[in-house]
Amino acid sequence: METTIYSNKGIASGSLKLPEAIFDLPWNGDLVHQVAVAIQANMRDSIAHAKDRSQVSGGGKKPWAQKGTGRARHGSTRSPIWRHGGVTHGPLSEKDYSQKINRKMRTKALFTVLSQKMRDGEIMFVDNFALENIKTKEAAKVLLDLSKIKGFERLASKRKNTALISVKGRNEIVEKSFSNIPSVMVDKVEDMSVVDALSARYLIITAPEEAIKFFESKK
Repeated sequence: METTIYSNKGIASGSLKLPEAIFDLPWNGDLVHQVAVAIQANMRDSIAHAKDRSQVSGGGKKPWAQKGTGRARHGSTRSPIWRHGGVTHGPLSEKDYSQKINRKMRTKALFTVLSQKMRDGEIMFVDNFALENIKTKEAAKVLLDLSKIKGFERLASKRKNTALISVKGRNEIVEKSFSNIPSVMVDKVEDMSVVDALSARYLIITAPEEAIKFFESKK
């Protein structure tokens, strides 16, 4: 299967043959869901924490004598039934939410998402953004030019996470030029995950030949 490569002005500048093992896989919703949930679980920070009776302050002394007062017996004011006492079965920051994902599962799930987005016409290949300086105005102009391509009209939208720009390696000029545009995210192709690919409507891959070589090395 072949696709068109565009310049940063939205003009067709060449063609590219895409490997079917990456961009023509059948949809597998169960696999994609399992990997996406696992990635999000691995990103989850366990922040909520409630102190149990061993962690709250005070309560070292027995409130009153065991017998003879007519009141119920108590050993400590740290007990969960006391005000300011410990919490029973509360959330703990030590809880681990991480899930194991096999490398082959992670890779195939990503390729499955890429294949589906390719079928839906939501992937664009751009040879080079060619931005000389860090300027939001120039980045916005590039998006406007690319939005003139049929099927990518919504690139000009201001809605959040409209497009993910995937660059090969670190590109500070591209990252900072698009950083003030809320509709665009920029990330390295080496760091692309299923969650990243699903979070944006459009996927713009720069330096496509190098990106495909990297994808093929992951198989």
